[in-house]
Amino acid sequence: MAASSYDESLRRLLTHEGGYTNHPSDPGGPTNFGITIYDYRKYVKSNATAADVREMKVEEAKAIYRTKYWDAQRCSELPAGVDYAVFDYGVNSGIGRSGKVLRRALRLSDSSNAVTDAVITAARRADPRTLAIAICDERLRFLQSLKTWPVFGEGWGRRVAEVRAVALAMVASAPAPAASQAPVQGRALVPVAKAAQQGSAGAIAAAGAVAAQQAHQSGMGPAALAAIVAVTGVLAAGTWLLWRWRQMRQQEKPA
Repeated sequence: MAASSYDESLRRLLTHEGGYTNHPSDPGGPTNFGITIYDYRKYVKSNATAADVREMKVEEAKAIYRTKYWDAQRCSELPAGVDYAVFDYGVNSGIGRSGKVLRRALRLSDSSNAVTDAVITAARRADPRTLAIAICDERLRFLQSLKTWPVFGEGWGRRVAEVRAVALAMVASAPAPAASQAPVQGRALVPVAKAAQQGSAGAIAAAGAVAAQQAHQSGMGPAALAAIVAVTGVLAAGTWLLWRWRQMRQQEKPA
């Protein structure tokens, strides 16, 4: 994965995590930028207090996310979309769980959460769309099983639905493997498979519909459902416009 993929994943993650919180029902305790006081004590200051967490710099949070979550799960080696789904899951529920879920989705032993060479190889051979969906589906089931679901369920369900839609958009936008083609004469349009032309925006729209359905079933309110539909529409339109722009640029290239 390119460095820009990490930057986009981190940007979306920080948007979800927000700033300082200390909800009495949240077992994470004092949290800032999604970093709990326990992680802050583990990685930055062993005797950190709630005040230290409140004063945490975003650069400190970013450094923790890069080394302890993204790099620890080898996300840069995972397919586009799968990397984001695994990264966000690991931050939200711990890399011990996200690593095991990734392995289970690949039909590998989940006796460990380690993302090994075998896991990377299997992930690259798997269908990334199916893999991203499987990870997000399991994540939602796990969250729904928690006793704090009645308190945080609407926000959690919305987050998983948005991660799912974005992950599938990343899958659809990833460069396809190079295929041999006959030489193109003149300024003719380079052949593009019909499925590739229609699949990106269609996959995102379909993912959004499924995400909205799951969110509805989980009891999410109308405003949250509308937000999911809106985000999906923007992603689908943006992906189609990107494909169209690339097509036009290809036509403009000299023979």
